[in-house]
Amino acid sequence: MGFALHMRKFLKFVHTVASCGLLGALLGYFIVLVYAPQDTPRAYADARQIISLLCSYLLVPSLGVALVSGLLAMAAHPPFFDTRWAWLKAILGLSTFEATLAIVQAKATSATIESAKVAAGGGEPGSLAEVLANEWLSLALVTGLSLAQIAIGVWRPRLAR
Repeated sequence: MGFALHMRKFLKFVHTVASCGLLGALLGYFIVLVYAPQDTPRAYADARQIISLLCSYLLVPSLGVALVSGLLAMAAHPPFFDTRWAWLKAILGLSTFEATLAIVQAKATSATIESAKVAAGGGEPGSLAEVLANEWLSLALVTGLSLAQIAIGVWRPRLAR
């Protein structure tokens, strides 16, 4: 087997593992929001810290690796340049990256800071509610974009002209 074939298989493997990390991080985010103890300001601040760690160490790195490996896979396999599904997947990947950084990661970081202030007795609970407005919608959007990319990559629709 040639180098190009090995590279394509390696990039596909890396892309798949990174996609698993991305969806795992999003699922973890949902689970912490639903099931983590949040009955005291300190417990809530701890839950937000877990979410922040998930975003910093799993969500954003997995997203970056998935995006880069996907684009490199396109470059390593020239026939992908002629398929509309590959271009749609690339555009969705860039949209997911931007939405994750601009919405999900930003909300997780801001909420962690605000909840720590509230737990320390210095912040205002109203400011935390403002930061978290539409958090579920943001998570659903990013999860939907991620699942759409996976579906496109698996089924590779022709997307007629």
